[in-house]
Amino acid sequence: MPRLANGPCRPAVRLFASFLVLASIAAAAPPPSPFFPPVPQTVSTVPGNGDLNPYGTAFAPLSVRTGYALQPGDFLVSNFNNSAGLSGTGHSIVLIRAGVQSLFFSASPSLTVGWSGALGILNNGIVIAGNTPTTDGTPATLQAGSLFFISPNGVLLDNYVNPSTVNGPWGLAIAQQDEDRASVFVSNVESGTITRFDLALTQNPPGFSILHTYTIASGYSFATNPGPIALGVSGLAYSWDKDLLYAASSNDNAVYTIPNAREAKSSSGKGTLLFSDLTHLHGPVNMLIAPNGDLIISNSDGTNGDPTQPSEIGEFTPTGAFVSQFSVDPSEGGSFGIALLEAGNGIAFAAIDDNASPPAATVWNTILFTQPDPMRWKDR
Repeated sequence: MPRLANGPCRPAVRLFASFLVLASIAAAAPPPSPFFPPVPQTVSTVPGNGDLNPYGTAFAPLSVRTGYALQPGDFLVSNFNNSAGLSGTGHSIVLIRAGVQSLFFSASPSLTVGWSGALGILNNGIVIAGNTPTTDGTPATLQAGSLFFISPNGVLLDNYVNPSTVNGPWGLAIAQQDEDRASVFVSNVESGTITRFDLALTQNPPGFSILHTYTIASGYSFATNPGPIALGVSGLAYSWDKDLLYAASSNDNAVYTIPNAREAKSSSGKGTLLFSDLTHLHGPVNMLIAPNGDLIISNSDGTNGDPTQPSEIGEFTPTGAFVSQFSVDPSEGGSFGIALLEAGNGIAFAAIDDNASPPAATVWNTILFTQPDPMRWKDR
């Protein structure tokens, strides 16, 4: 039965939604000062309860209806650690809007929760968050976890528990072009598999039901690590045009491709090795597709660490050729979540620095001062 969240209706016409650090801008108004280069804005990801170690990141699509706690263009960050620094025990997901951080959702203290890098937002505003918890902050007590489905008002709709399909959810990608259907890909670091969830959606109020689940990839290696806790199949990125799923494996510093990802009903093993790069990959943990088609990959430094390339985010062509990289922190172990929101006339890119004090998210915006076409906005 569909899970529903009460909320307002979408207005017939909506102008430019609030977009992180941007205030409302008249369609043709010139900038009051030089716009380029865009100035990054850094915001702490630590909520009132002191949770640390931000892992998951996601921008809210512009298609999210107005009137909810989650608004179009908002940026969500999920925390893996509690205030004592115990991995796999963080309960909070924070929202960042216009440079201000607030609490979006906190799991009940009675639940065993530790938010991983698996975080995404459907076009109706429902948030999907991967939970890969421990009981004491060590890999020895790592559990299979679950998927949380949360309304755009920050209310829990469902906590999906099924170790045969969700076993250490570590990365997530969404394939969606229609209002009433979506496919959600989840990498399971502990079982070394990738599961596709086919969902039916409602818009008003936002709801979902799971139609099918399929294991479409398997055989990825898994190892534990006292730093990132788990190493294995991690970041996912989906190309709708190619119907191709990219999967980063942090344990062997490689990226694989899974063909026909939206239609497959059985496992194709690991898929096809796209590339392995021991020079520029250092425990790849999150991944997205840039507007030019290149792969953007963050590295946890959990394997193949190189102190001369700490906390790197790398760019690679769709065929795996190295393009460029930059460091979010001068020390290793700071780079985890990355996210991108693309418009026909602008881009916002966000990256986590877990080594910052306090841990923080930095958002870079490049927005032209013209009215955007809402249908051209995409979240990645």
